[in-house]
Amino acid sequence: MMTKKKMDVIVIGGGASGMMAAIAAAREGCRVLILEHMDEPGRKILATGNGRCNFTNAAQGCECYRGTTPAFVLPALKKFGWKDVVDFFEELGVWARQREGYYYPRSMQASAIRQGLLSELKRRKVQVECGIGIRNIKKERTGFVIEAKNGDYYGSACILAAGGKASPKSGSDGSGYIYAEKLGHSCIQPLPALVPLLTDAKWNRITAGVRGEARITLYVRGKTAASDSGEVQFTDYGLSGIPVFQVSRYASRALYEGEDVRVQLDLMADVEEEALFQRLISCANAHPFTSWKELLSGMINSKLSEALCGLVKGAGGIPGEMTKEGKRKTALELSRLMKRLTCSVTGTKTFQQAQVTAGGVDTAQIDSSTMGSKLVNGLYFAGEIMDIDGICGGYNLHWAWASGQRAGKSAAEYVKKG
Repeated sequence: MMTKKKMDVIVIGGGASGMMAAIAAAREGCRVLILEHMDEPGRKILATGNGRCNFTNAAQGCECYRGTTPAFVLPALKKFGWKDVVDFFEELGVWARQREGYYYPRSMQASAIRQGLLSELKRRKVQVECGIGIRNIKKERTGFVIEAKNGDYYGSACILAAGGKASPKSGSDGSGYIYAEKLGHSCIQPLPALVPLLTDAKWNRITAGVRGEARITLYVRGKTAASDSGEVQFTDYGLSGIPVFQVSRYASRALYEGEDVRVQLDLMADVEEEALFQRLISCANAHPFTSWKELLSGMINSKLSEALCGLVKGAGGIPGEMTKEGKRKTALELSRLMKRLTCSVTGTKTFQQAQVTAGGVDTAQIDSSTMGSKLVNGLYFAGEIMDIDGICGGYNLHWAWASGQRAGKSAAEYVKKG
């Protein structure tokens, strides 16, 4: 097999973190090569934010990130914060638009972010080879040999930025974990995150298609694991929407560990349960020949009203046909369900539908200030391949930029030291 020319830094993966790492290393004067197994780099960027690309957020902190050790992100965030990200892209000609701290390209097109990165790679003379089938990565005394189907590549330093397993059609197939493990690293089980939940609710088919404001609370073994508020989407298989995505990584992990997982929905989060009960009794007394379903429809979506009435004995009729005590019990149960609609979580959608991966290379084996391996000299990590995932709101891309920038600069410093 033909051996390729030696490079200073070889980046495995041409996604967001890989391109950032390559640019950072090249700006330090290194000869850099990106090896990408898809037919073009940065494909996953195009799908972020429904094609609008929320690329960073002004609210930053370890509370915005998840993993075994969320505080692992702090040194990188300090070195490359949201202002640095905005300035970086404006330097590349991508103007930013800000909405309540969420930053997008001014054009509201994810393609602008990708094109800015590609242009900078070209300007910095970073070589990019696509369609590369990597078979093995070996550490030798003076560097790394990347064995591929079309020949071997040699680099003094290597950055693993191969992504996780989410959205495999864009190139994230989990191969980076294999390379990391062969080089001696351990991986926390990769699981889908920012993903819809599957539930056992009998009312799924009735409520399918409904979108409504709600507070969702996830319980693991009966204890609160996570909660969030916003627009929840009811589907025929379960629940979706940003609040559901925000709690999903905890559901994935608990289900993987065989725990009992339940979700509770508060459909009237801005109203106390007692006030709901009194309102419902008042309406029932004022409109005794209006059905319970119609009474609830004045408060919540009619499909949700139908589903809730189907769960309560006697709620299929009208208040005027009930005794005072029967009416009170029905109103009490309906108000309880509006505040605490509960069902079991039976699973999540697959990596195909997940936006990001929970789990990955164990960060205990990585230096948080450099993104360098504690086990292998000259090996660095960037982005989703590590056991760090962010909440919705531009955090996963910010982690790609921050960790990529750290990995690229650190790899360049390593090469310069010889």
